[in-house]
Amino acid sequence: MTLPEPAATVIKASGRTARPGVEGMSKHNDLLKELGYAAQSARTVDALMDTIVQRLHDTMTRYNWVGFYLIDKARPATLVLGPHVGSFEPHESISLDRGLCGAAATTKKTVVVNDVAKDPRYLRGSELVKSEMVVPVFSRAALFGEIDINSYFANTFTPEEQQFVEACAALVAGYLEKPR
Repeated sequence: MTLPEPAATVIKASGRTARPGVEGMSKHNDLLKELGYAAQSARTVDALMDTIVQRLHDTMTRYNWVGFYLIDKARPATLVLGPHVGSFEPHESISLDRGLCGAAATTKKTVVVNDVAKDPRYLRGSELVKSEMVVPVFSRAALFGEIDINSYFANTFTPEEQQFVEACAALVAGYLEKPR
């Protein structure tokens, strides 16, 4: 897939590569292009993350809660709630040894669970949630935080959805790695 210039630039800068299998996903491509431009013009990483969560929530029908959890500088073994949008109150903080967010943070890999009722690691935020995906965000090889997406539908997250959200995480990583 050929990414729009701003998104391609950020993804290359963060060490991510273009992802096969997303060619026909014009909604993903259009949104990545928009978010790539947002990454170029954002004044702060918080502003970029705000834009990402809002646009993902508004555009992706089954993304019912979208947010960032960030490494707490005062308590490095804890994730704290960052920019988020959705219809339920999330956990304010999560220990790195708990839940799907903790699993993604400690393994440094994306965690996709398409039926949270079957995964004992799941920390319930809402009875309505059926699927969750957590994608780590790295800056200079260190964990900065993660994008957490909850869906009220089982089996929401395909490999293409995972690649798309990983590209969104790469935009934040690229922003963090640029000299300011």
